[in-house]
Amino acid sequence: MRSLIFVAALAAFARASDVLEFTDDDFESRIGDHDLILVEFFAPWCGHCKRLAPEYEAAATRLKGTVPLAKVDCTANTNTCGKYGVSGYPTLKIFRDGEESGPYDGPRSADGIVSFLKKQAGPASVEIKTEAEFEKFISDKDSSVIGFFADDKSTAQAEFTKAASALRENYRFAHTNSEALLQSNGIDEEGIILFRPPRLSNKFEDSSVKYSEGKFTSNKIKKFIQDNIFGICPHMTDDNKDQIKGKDLLVAYYDVDYEKNPKGSNYWRNRVMKVAKGFLDQGEKLSFAVANKNMFGHEISEFGMDHGSGELPLVAIRTTKGEKYVMTEEFSRDGKALERFLQDYFDGKLKRYLKSEPIPEDNTGPVKVVVAENFDSVVNDETKDVLIEFYAPWCGHCKNLEPKYKELGEKLSSDPNVVVAKMDATANDVPSPYEVSGFPTIYFSPAGQKMSPKKYEGGREVSDFISYLKKEATNTLVMQEEPKKKKNVKIDL
Repeated sequence: MRSLIFVAALAAFARASDVLEFTDDDFESRIGDHDLILVEFFAPWCGHCKRLAPEYEAAATRLKGTVPLAKVDCTANTNTCGKYGVSGYPTLKIFRDGEESGPYDGPRSADGIVSFLKKQAGPASVEIKTEAEFEKFISDKDSSVIGFFADDKSTAQAEFTKAASALRENYRFAHTNSEALLQSNGIDEEGIILFRPPRLSNKFEDSSVKYSEGKFTSNKIKKFIQDNIFGICPHMTDDNKDQIKGKDLLVAYYDVDYEKNPKGSNYWRNRVMKVAKGFLDQGEKLSFAVANKNMFGHEISEFGMDHGSGELPLVAIRTTKGEKYVMTEEFSRDGKALERFLQDYFDGKLKRYLKSEPIPEDNTGPVKVVVAENFDSVVNDETKDVLIEFYAPWCGHCKNLEPKYKELGEKLSSDPNVVVAKMDATANDVPSPYEVSGFPTIYFSPAGQKMSPKKYEGGREVSDFISYLKKEATNTLVMQEEPKKKKNVKIDL
């Protein structure tokens, strides 16, 4: 009997969840019980939701007692999901004091969720009163922004708080009115200092940066932070990767691990920084970062590199337009190989890397096969209207579309001005400005307007495509004539 009770207790324990469940009946009454809460709107059949579930559960457990996490099954609670405009799964939203505050667009990992919500909890800027609190705050693994104000009612402190509220999702803020802390940091009446993480300390840049604008406004404070927060070469992680953007980005991938091997992590980072510093006067359009090659293995694969088990960093550049450049020469300890790679980049001598299947030897079928290497010659032919499908070989919807798409190509095979094409987006780089996040994705690329393709949102029957092309095509469509059916002749006997 005891064993049965024990087994039952274990089963109940295994089923216990730290994620709250809301329904149409209780959502409005319970959501207001929390100053801050993250809500996942999901569907049980959704694959992305299933992948998120263990990470979401782990985050809820780690944040228990700090910030609650909740979920709503949209297949059973359509009123709530409809009210908050949920159109895809999973949708994650932040609520403050019962009101929707905004979407959660951060990492879908437990670490990312925890890090994000910890920054969201409590005040946007914490108050520091003692030297011990100050030292503890700036010793964090992330950068710290501290406002020093002699008068806590000053306009400068109000503007600082406003900037902190706007950027709290990404950065850490504190403020102090301690006269001793102002003096020890060289502040007379008011000032702001950005402290970089001690673990990233190096001889190529200052460990702290002072706000130097004469006037304190939230916009100027935000710009100061965003211009200086990462320094010459930050450690890129899942948490901050979306903030390290806006310029072309060079990343050195290796065994970065500041928890277990900070010395080794900084050894290669310092070599990158030494070279990067020499190019800062040209670096208006280029940023630098280091990243763990295992954590970003998917990016390394996108560059066609094998991360293997070697010690040397692998280096690549991704531009804001999505172009990719790979350093093929082995990274040298003296930095000369990286220097040559960077010089070729700034001189425009690098050949971009394309992930591409081979160009088909025979491409005379009704649906033209497009790969990265022939994209320009087929899709970007300025004289042709092109309807292109981006597909995945494993996609069921794509397989269902295939015979209809082929029939469309056959109907238009005599039209010299229209091309029906397809591209395996899992085996080829998709160029800008095309955006593919699901399959199949179909675009119409008009003749003479190749940088302004139109996403096709219509039906997927042959007649739907024909109707669309009749409206959008540059020239009148030329279609194969339907074979005439033979009439049955009745013979009187």
